[in-house]
Parts: sequence; structure tokens; C-alpha cells
Amino acid sequence: MNGIIIFTALILLLWLGRSILIPLLIATFLWYLMNAISDYYRKVLPYRDSSDTKHKILHRTFNLVSHIATLCTVLGIIYLFITQIRPMFSELFAMLPTLQTKLIEFGTYLSNSVGIKFDANSLPNITNIASNIGASVANIATSMGMVFVYMIFMFVEQSTFNQKFSALFASKRQSKKSRYILDSIDYNMKRYLFVKTTISGITGILSFIWLQLIGVEFAGVWAFIVFITSYIPTIGAIVACGLPILYSLLVAPSLQQPILTAIGLIALQIIFGNILEPKFTGKTLNLSTLAILINLVFWGMLWGVAGMFFSVPMLVGIFVICAQFDSTRPIAVLLSADGNIPDKKEDE
Repeated sequence: MNGIIIFTALILLLWLGRSILIPLLIATFLWYLMNAISDYYRKVLPYRDSSDTKHKILHRTFNLVSHIATLCTVLGIIYLFITQIRPMFSELFAMLPTLQTKLIEFGTYLSNSVGIKFDANSLPNITNIASNIGASVANIATSMGMVFVYMIFMFVEQSTFNQKFSALFASKRQSKKSRYILDSIDYNMKRYLFVKTTISGITGILSFIWLQLIGVEFAGVWAFIVFITSYIPTIGAIVACGLPILYSLLVAPSLQQPILTAIGLIALQIIFGNILEPKFTGKTLNLSTLAILINLVFWGMLWGVAGMFFSVPMLVGIFVICAQFDSTRPIAVLLSADGNIPDKKEDE
């Protein structure tokens, strides 16, 4: 009974505190992502740790270079979005009323061809759907000021994180156990983000090339949507393929372009999302598809689009934590795809 009360209180707290927790989660994700990129740059830079004073100076120099390279990478992505993708979104939104009219005409055509009574009110309102999604994104965008404040303080205080973390625990055994859990989450998360971002980026680029070749308008927008929605399991692939297919179906003069759009995008999703990605991630994300779907719906209901975007990283963290304690290992087994879960670090 107490467990049910605690769980209900936790859900209520997550829902009521979403205006604070979502910006904090986004800030943590961006802070973590930038550190992960910086770590990658440090790996490719030619330096070695040494107690020599001269090498320490080189070490700090290469660290500074990696941070600058990370910042340039992030700013480059933001610049690309603002100058190339955002104007396309504006043009597409301006066309939504026209697309709604064509959707009704298409429904009428199908109704007359098949002989089924058609009701225009039964069709989804593209403008309303886009407005709702835009409102969700706008709510996140308006909180970016708070996100940047959180990030600044995280970067300022990250040099003391290890010292604070060690001071949290009364014994070295507890500290080592907690450090092992954090390191496991860090390893799994970095591998997930690296593989997911790489696969999503390649899928987005190839989608852009394919859509450009067959003459689909707003190819940059659809490619950007393919990249972003790849982080959302199951539903993301449906959205990434469905939107450009529906668009080409409404505006193309014949069925050739919609068919080619469907073939190309679905093939890319199958090859990269269903074949290559699981092969590269291996046992890192040994998570049940049903668990991922339930988790997606749960966080989507609580936090909307932001919850769906971060649902898998949060599930990875829960999975790793549950695997490290005897009382929660059965939960980790249920969350896993085949019953194989991470080894438990024995207390020393």
C-alpha cells in the first residue's frame, strides 16, 4: 500500500513539476552531449597524460581546443538550422490550409472511387495538428533561457562533481558501488547517443538526397524531421516516413512520386533503424520492445514531446540501476529483451 502511495505521489510530482524538470532535463542532456563530443575530440587529438609540467600545459591546451571544437560544432548546427531549415518550415506552414483542402479533395476522390460515404470532418485537421506540435515546441523554446542558465552552472561546477559525489557517502563501499553505477550509465548512454546520432544523421542525409532526386519539395525539412524523430522509438519512424509520403501524395500530379518516396524512406528506416542500429548497439540496449513502447507512452503522457524524446535514455538509466540491486534485478529482467542483464558489482 505504501508503495502505491509513493508511486502515485512521484507521478504527481513529475507532472506538477514538469515546467521545472523538463528544462533541467534538456539542460542536463545538452551538457552531457557537449561533454561527450568534447571527450571524442580529446580522443582524436594527439596528447598523452603526463606528470611532466610541459605535458600538463599541452594537456590543458588540448582540452581547451576540444571545448572550442565542441562549441563550434554546436554553433554550426544551430546556424545550419536557422539559415537553411527554419525558412523551409515557415514556407511549409504557410501551405497547410492548401494541403488541408487537397486532403479533403483526395478523400472525396477515394470515396467516389470506392463508393464509401465520405465525411470531411472525419479527416485529421493538418493545421490544428501542426499548431499543437508547434505549441509544444514553442513551450520548450521559451524555456531555453532557463536551460542555458542551468547549463552554465553545470559547466561551472562540473570540476567539483567528483569531490561532491565522494562526500555524499559515508563509506568507500557505497561510494564505489554508486560510482560503478554512474560509470555504467555513462558508458551505455554515450554509446547509445553516438550510435543513434550517427545512424540518424546518415539516415537524414540519405533521405535528403533521395527526396531531392525524386523532386519532393521541402526535402531539407523532411530530412530534419527524419533525424529528430529517429530518437523517438517506433512512433518516430512512422512520423518520419508518413509526413513526406502524405505530402507528396497530396501535391504530386501522379502516384509515381509518392510511391518512390515511400519505397526510399521505408527502405532507409528498415536498413538503418532495424538492421544496422541493433547490430552496432549490440547488448548495450538489450531492452524489450514492449518495455520501450510502454515507457514511451508513459513519458509522452507526462511530458509530451520532450518526454517521448528522452524516454529511451531514461529507460537505459533505470535498466542499469535496477540491475545492480538484488531487490530490483527482477525489474531489470522484465525490461530486458532476452533476460540477459548487466552484471552486478559485488560489494567489497
